[in-house]
Amino acid sequence: MTDAQEPRRARELGIVVGSLPTGPHNALTDVPGVRVGHTTVADPPRLHTGVTAIVPDALGPGRRSLPCGLFVGNGFGKLVGATQLAELGAIETPVLLTATLSAFRAADALVTHVLAGPGHEATRTLNPVVGETNDGLLSDVRARPVTEAHVFAALDGATGGPVAEGCVGAGTGTTALGFKGGIGTASRLVEGWTVGVLVQSNFSGTLTVRGVPIPADDAAPVPEGNSCMIVLATDAPLDARQLGRVARRAVFAMARVGSDFAGGSGDYALAFGVPGGAGDTPPPDDAALDPVFRATMDAVEEALLNSLFTATTTVGHRGTAVAVPHERVLRRLREAGAIPR
Repeated sequence: MTDAQEPRRARELGIVVGSLPTGPHNALTDVPGVRVGHTTVADPPRLHTGVTAIVPDALGPGRRSLPCGLFVGNGFGKLVGATQLAELGAIETPVLLTATLSAFRAADALVTHVLAGPGHEATRTLNPVVGETNDGLLSDVRARPVTEAHVFAALDGATGGPVAEGCVGAGTGTTALGFKGGIGTASRLVEGWTVGVLVQSNFSGTLTVRGVPIPADDAAPVPEGNSCMIVLATDAPLDARQLGRVARRAVFAMARVGSDFAGGSGDYALAFGVPGGAGDTPPPDDAALDPVFRATMDAVEEALLNSLFTATTTVGHRGTAVAVPHERVLRRLREAGAIPR
């Protein structure tokens, strides 16, 4: 099955979230020194999966960790490295996203990759961070097809600039809100800082765009795992506690697009800081964080919409996920007065 429509981002469809400006690519990579790489594993109809790597360049011989906050909206998930991250408020490795039962192989490969890097010749402990969602509707999740080579390719191929979205990397086999989900990204500029977001959408509910519900057909598939991973980066000088507050708002933003926050969902947000973030400049007062919270919620909302609008219809292992019909969305928005007729 193929789509007649072209994948387009929300803004390409005339759907704008909030009034804050975006970075040059409207992507996580607008945050200085943050790169993104994907490896897609596809053997239709059985396999639709992959790996997405978020790589902060600041991690290296001169800096072994970055401040990071974690918020768990619902903990039905397999977020490798979560307890040490929460305890110490720091990440020590790039962040990987993949499929549920591939998370553990990805974590082992991530450790191998980092230990082989400069400055880790004597490392005896390392906390890999790997998030996941369950792509078992469209991909044979039990096959655990992600290998060390796939992980290395995503890490080594990570680049700045525009980020591929939709059915790519860890979003290749995901579904969301009754439609085909995937990878989405967005950014906001606020108070001289950049907030960038990348999401892996795979959760249930009713798609809502600018406050207008866009229900899927009654026969639409329910996601296998009802989960969402949100990774946020910023050069705002926030400490780990403040980044945890930002991560909380990232999960809150899922409600804007219609998440029902099902009990079987793993909804996680990680927010990390890059230099000159905390440690280079004193963190601002908490009272000054409202603009960052606003930027976070707008960027997450737009990234989630991008993850669906750029995805394409996929025939998979145990069902089919249909792309969001752009013209239907635009018609409903015009009828509701949410966008100009």
